[in-house]
Amino acid sequence: MDVTLGMKSDGTLTAARAEFRMQGGAFPGAPVDMALFCCFAPYHIPAIHHLGYDVLANRPKCAAYRAPGSPMGAFAVESLIDEMARELGLDPLAVRRTNAVREGMKASYGPTFARIGLEEVLDAVSAHPNLQVPLGPNQGRGIATGYWFNHGGETSVSMAIGEDGTVQVSVGTPDIGGSRASIGLMVAETLGIPYEDVRVNVVETGALGVNEPTHGSRATFASGKAAVVATGQAIREMCRRAAAAWDIDPEAVTWRDGAAHPAGENAGRFEPMTIAEIGASMGKTGGPISGHHEATPDGVGASFGTHVVDVEVDPETGRTTVLRYLVVQDAGRAIHPSYVEGQYQGGAAQGIGWALNEEYVYGEDGRLQNPIFLDYRVPVASDLPMIDTVIVEVPNPGHPYGVRGVGETGITPPLPAIANAIHAATGKRIRHLPITPAKIIKAMQGRG
Repeated sequence: MDVTLGMKSDGTLTAARAEFRMQGGAFPGAPVDMALFCCFAPYHIPAIHHLGYDVLANRPKCAAYRAPGSPMGAFAVESLIDEMARELGLDPLAVRRTNAVREGMKASYGPTFARIGLEEVLDAVSAHPNLQVPLGPNQGRGIATGYWFNHGGETSVSMAIGEDGTVQVSVGTPDIGGSRASIGLMVAETLGIPYEDVRVNVVETGALGVNEPTHGSRATFASGKAAVVATGQAIREMCRRAAAAWDIDPEAVTWRDGAAHPAGENAGRFEPMTIAEIGASMGKTGGPISGHHEATPDGVGASFGTHVVDVEVDPETGRTTVLRYLVVQDAGRAIHPSYVEGQYQGGAAQGIGWALNEEYVYGEDGRLQNPIFLDYRVPVASDLPMIDTVIVEVPNPGHPYGVRGVGETGITPPLPAIANAIHAATGKRIRHLPITPAKIIKAMQGRG
């Protein structure tokens, strides 16, 4: 990857160029396009040129690994921004604030940003106490920002009212990070009923229309949006049933707190008809009540995050110890905050492994030398500190509950953040991942 940046003495970015060459195995499909989409996206840069090459090689075909392409692009750009800021004697965080994209600005790869939360993320980083912790010898602090555009995709959802007033929701996006709980919360909120009365099921292809798989941080956004629309259909039908029972016009019925209500005194004085009452009588009032929605939803909200990491590097062994780690990211609206926090921490842990340990090792004969986890080193709990999180909420106007996908942005900043922290601790810039003890010792001895 070759990146060129123009920066004024005050930290303002003026121009940028990126040339990425990525191999994705023996067939086309390296994520070079997405790397170019994401690498400059956090910044307003007047002049940008992207160039990417999808290189074929005698390797296994690549597949998605959380925000495909974005971490590599961020590693190159965010490392260079940090290097230039330090060369000019500028605060790396302040440089990112100076150049941060805002609502209405054009993204580096074309689209115009709607409401986004990068400024709020950077404000939250500035206010966090981790930045005030003093550093000791051989310790360094690194900062990096990352981006993922998120995805909508073909989506189908069905929901049905039970005779006891409970609700069954059928989705086609497998739950790999808490999407069922979040979708259930949105349906319960829309109906005004307890969360415990909603069950979300992941069903097979034959039970629903077409669904793209769970990728692109789309499940909670896309299936959640479709579920809310489908629930609205069921609500309208329940209001119609209540109107028929009261012998009034359906437009004179409103829905709130899990029940149909007359819209006002002019509509008549009727006791609210609950979802359980409507469900119990639906066999006599017109049959089952359900809702269904299929779409390729628009309104996808872009996601930005900034990570701050403190490391200590042992000058004798080159071992890097992660002392503190902070993730600050815009979730739009955190429907289930615990699951959102888990996504933030998972992305950071995955990125720490990539930055410090994980790599494929091929022999001269082209065979993979470390095909098992005994030799492919992934971080375990004892390798990591408690990962601190701050959930910033700048609602996405394209979703009824403000949701932005959160799953993939979190793996984008760790690579450059850790590289920047190691540079701060050692004075050595290492440009090839993972940053192993051997590479650090070689650099500190002036051999690399």
